Amino acid sequence: MVKRICQKTGLKLSILGLGCWAFGGNENDYWGEQSQKDVDCIVKEAFDLGITYFDTAEAYNNCRSETSLGKAIKGIDREKIVIGSKILPSNLYADKIARHCEASLKRLDTDYLDLYMIHWPVNRHSLASFTKDQYVIDNPPSLEPAVAALQQLRERGLIKHIGISNFGPINLAEILTLEPAIGANQLIYNLFSRAIEYDVVPACEKNGIGIIAYMPLQQAMLTGRYNNISELPELRRRTRHFHRDSTPLSRHGGEGAEDQINAALKDIKRICAELDISVPELALKWCTMNPAITSTIVGTRKVAQLRNSVQALDINLSPEVRDELDKLTRPVLETLGYGIDYFQGLGAQRGH
Repeated sequence: MVKRICQKTGLKLSILGLGCWAFGGNENDYWGEQSQKDVDCIVKEAFDLGITYFDTAEAYNNCRSETSLGKAIKGIDREKIVIGSKILPSNLYADKIARHCEASLKRLDTDYLDLYMIHWPVNRHSLASFTKDQYVIDNPPSLEPAVAALQQLRERGLIKHIGISNFGPINLAEILTLEPAIGANQLIYNLFSRAIEYDVVPACEKNGIGIIAYMPLQQAMLTGRYNNISELPELRRRTRHFHRDSTPLSRHGGEGAEDQINAALKDIKRICAELDISVPELALKWCTMNPAITSTIVGTRKVAQLRNSVQALDINLSPEVRDELDKLTRPVLETLGYGIDYFQGLGAQRGH
């Protein structure tokens, strides 16, 4: 398993990371139930296959993802793995940050986090996504004291690196004035969600910040299970890719890019047939071929799925095929625009 380095900080991440959002889930959570027995098997297999980056957050399944991951890593040499977790923007008040970090450490049963990320930038749209407390929305945390509190955690040895998630170029420039040694920026990136290519990737590369790509299969759109994106479950049709009327759960208000996506999906399947590989293998390989992407997070519910994801690394995908994929999906990129937050409209972005 290849490891890539976040240049500014020296943080090393396996080229594939394990997304732990489903861990600790039950029937009422986003991804449904996930047994601890399966989690234990998945984490052990991931480590055996060379995956060393494990990604979680306090928001995932009401903190239960951290607890589940903490149980699953018992018996693995802590120094050989990298754990990243995140704090919600609504909890980013300077006097709360240490308590939330310490709570994450307790749930994970570890003495330190390798990467502690601000889950979303602090703004009204972001806060409204995670809290109904009007006082918090009207009186948001201030970034400067929040960063100072994170730096204190680093000085205490509770975290090794400060990270961010879903930060666009404006948000990134702001936090860099307070903390130049940002480890990584976690961002949506896949064949149908390429907005970070406009400004965010160049900004991260310029400042030596690693990029952790999440949602590489666009919430099942690139699993190969669907011939038309209208077949996707409603919960997976909330993003700007779909027309605003595609589901009552949508909040972006846009026209979508369904025709462009369906046309590209047809050609992607054709390429997969020609190469005798699966759609998810192609999608993952495309992500990892980008040298700007330090690690690509794969979420999985079964060991077999995990093995297939790792197998994608061995595919020989030529630069010509990658260029063809870029060309095929460019109409989607141009239609959906520059906004990196695909769940919101361009006028209500949580990350800028």
